Amino acid sequence: MRLMLETKNVNAFHGKIQALRDISLRVSPGELVSIIGANGAGKSTLLDVLSGILNTKTGVILFQGEPIERLEPHAIVKLGLIQIPERSQVFPRMTVAENLDMGAFLKKDREKKRRLQDLTFSLFPVLKERSSQMAGRLSGGEQQMLAVARGLMSDPKMLTLDEPSLGLAPLLISNLFEVICQIQKEGVTILLVEQNVYHALRVCTHGFVMENGSIRMDGPGMDLLKNEYIREAYLGI
Repeated sequence: MRLMLETKNVNAFHGKIQALRDISLRVSPGELVSIIGANGAGKSTLLDVLSGILNTKTGVILFQGEPIERLEPHAIVKLGLIQIPERSQVFPRMTVAENLDMGAFLKKDREKKRRLQDLTFSLFPVLKERSSQMAGRLSGGEQQMLAVARGLMSDPKMLTLDEPSLGLAPLLISNLFEVICQIQKEGVTILLVEQNVYHALRVCTHGFVMENGSIRMDGPGMDLLKNEYIREAYLGI
């Protein structure tokens, strides 16, 4: 089976500071893969590199077998690799429905758009209830849901999420992770960057631990949750 995503010895810099060091990972179609690590570990930088926002210095990035490390962000989006950045911003003076339409702006098939909207509203019923409401009047948690929903409207093959639970109340965090799992069940491959280590490893098929721009260890999520180093360094147990 062809991999959805593969990176080989990727190195990247912020100015003169090396942010990624020989990053090699694989993501198979339909997987939910989590990347955990402390602030400054390079997690968000990796997502920016995958999305073409930051260029690699060396290394190869393959998306469905094709090299993408020299493509512009808009070209990567067209291929179906969609990023939901940290603290995603909605268009506050547009309605929820208009925000969702912006996510589907590359889709010309009206029937496809309708099916995507139906899926989105089934996953986020509160957005259907508030489709005519200005996005700027949604709560912080609802705006985060809208940001994820807008990404889904682009019909992604793979969705990368950067700290989606940041700043959310515990109940909303649990609900958000349930939705992320439902999105995976719909056939969307997910690469999740999270500081909420317990939730991130609990739901993932495979996890990677990043430290100082490198991958320190990886393995099945539940195995990492039981790892003594992870429990001590990230869970405080």
